[in-house]
Amino acid sequence: MAALITGILPVLLFLGGLLLMDSYKLVQRGDLARSIAAGALAAGVSFALNLLAIQGLHGDPVMVRRYLAPLLEECFKATLVVYFIRADKVGFMVDAGIHGFAVGTGFAVIENLWYLRSMPEAAVTLWIVRGLGTAVLQGATTSIFAMLSRSLADRQPNRIIAPFVPGWTAAVLLHSAFNHRLLPPFAEMLLMLIALPLLVLAVFERSERATREWIGAGLDLDVELLDLIKSDGFAFTRFGRYLQELRGRVPGLVVADMFCLLRLELELSVQAKALLVAREAGLEMPVSADLEASLAERRYLQQSIGKIGLLALKPLQVTSHRDDWHRHLLQQQRSAARSRQ
Repeated sequence: MAALITGILPVLLFLGGLLLMDSYKLVQRGDLARSIAAGALAAGVSFALNLLAIQGLHGDPVMVRRYLAPLLEECFKATLVVYFIRADKVGFMVDAGIHGFAVGTGFAVIENLWYLRSMPEAAVTLWIVRGLGTAVLQGATTSIFAMLSRSLADRQPNRIIAPFVPGWTAAVLLHSAFNHRLLPPFAEMLLMLIALPLLVLAVFERSERATREWIGAGLDLDVELLDLIKSDGFAFTRFGRYLQELRGRVPGLVVADMFCLLRLELELSVQAKALLVAREAGLEMPVSADLEASLAERRYLQQSIGKIGLLALKPLQVTSHRDDWHRHLLQQQRSAARSRQ
């Protein structure tokens, strides 16, 4: 029992600390559980392939541990994070970092349970090294990958693979360096325990601050734009004049749908940001009762406008690349409210 607690508790406590630092409660329990489960699955697949390389293909265990294992493990751990980022299930570096560490936590729990079963008589010192060193490493590398990838994906929204390469490379190199055992086990454990968590916490705290600034400024801007769209003077603004110019190229009904879509996107964005502001204040704000109708209307308007029309709206830029994440957030809140009823 002491070995089990020592090998698993530190990484769970660190994950809990990240959740407490998330003032906007961006990560819901269901998604967190999926991330932990994905990490556990990644551990099972990685172990099977590592054993195949050693026993089936007669690979050198040292070479497998130093080079192949980091490649495989970081690749499988990154899979769910890549999906979450590409599907706009995470909006900021904060929730990306939590999901990344949760994946690493699931991996570390299965890994240490497997080692505990294989070496039940091992000294507690081994589990201290594994719990404070290896387990934290598994979470920290994936968290670093997730936060860096989310940041690069924000800057390069049209690049499919490039945003994920630097973070994955850094995770593999850190993992491989740890597996080289360049220092005595306790010294390496202390280095990993101090350096990696501090790096994760520093990036996480900076991301939390940037998220707060973005939400506050974005909410004010969205409210102003929404008031402008609803005003009588909208036709004389840059947005109104641009839509008037489009009338010469697309049917009038399509232009009307464009106007409705701009207004709807802003309304959803305001709802999402107001929800986050309420969460930071410790309040739970109910989602609009007509959310599903609004999302259905949005899908209809997009189909009516068509791909060329949507491209024509790009210059207005009244919303952001996080629009899909806003809708995901609102739907999450609606589902959570229904489950509590």
